[in-house]
Amino acid sequence: MKFCSECAHPVELLVPAGDNRPRYVCVNCSAIHYQNPKMVIGTIPVWERNGELQVLLCQRAIEPRRGFWTLPAGFMENNETTSEAAQRETEEEAGAHIELGKLYTLLNVPHVHQVHMFYLATLRDLAFAPGEESLDVQMFREAEIPWDDLAFPTIRTTLECFFADRARMHQGGGYGFHTQDITQPMRQPDAT
Repeated sequence: MKFCSECAHPVELLVPAGDNRPRYVCVNCSAIHYQNPKMVIGTIPVWERNGELQVLLCQRAIEPRRGFWTLPAGFMENNETTSEAAQRETEEEAGAHIELGKLYTLLNVPHVHQVHMFYLATLRDLAFAPGEESLDVQMFREAEIPWDDLAFPTIRTTLECFFADRARMHQGGGYGFHTQDITQPMRQPDAT
């Protein structure tokens, strides 16, 4: 940040009185410009018929990780709830209509200043199509998930938790709530 969004004067990186972190502070109007983590909200959209479960994944059409697979998710907008963001992102990225379930994972990603949240979701129908940010949208059984081509560690973590909970369901378990800190950066593609 170089200029104050309040008065357009230059800002300086300072620790304001009563604070313990450097913040961008306007030397003209004294406005403190806080920078906070961004919320990434998405869903785990599933379709189940005759005991066969499939998960809907999107192939990214944008960077970072263009061409890699992800759950439908994106940045939460102002003036929307997390559930509204989850439904909007699923429709925008996958053209899918869902019945939203409960919050399933909350993943802290401090090295990129983000928090990722994924909701369980059931597809209302199989009418889906890639949105502007997706190259392709496909249904995958667990054995077909492109594990080596998943876009982000949060996607892998969420899917691993989901399928582990699913495997425990025949023992009387169910889908729990999972939280984890993702401290390792994503794997970079091999340079060729």
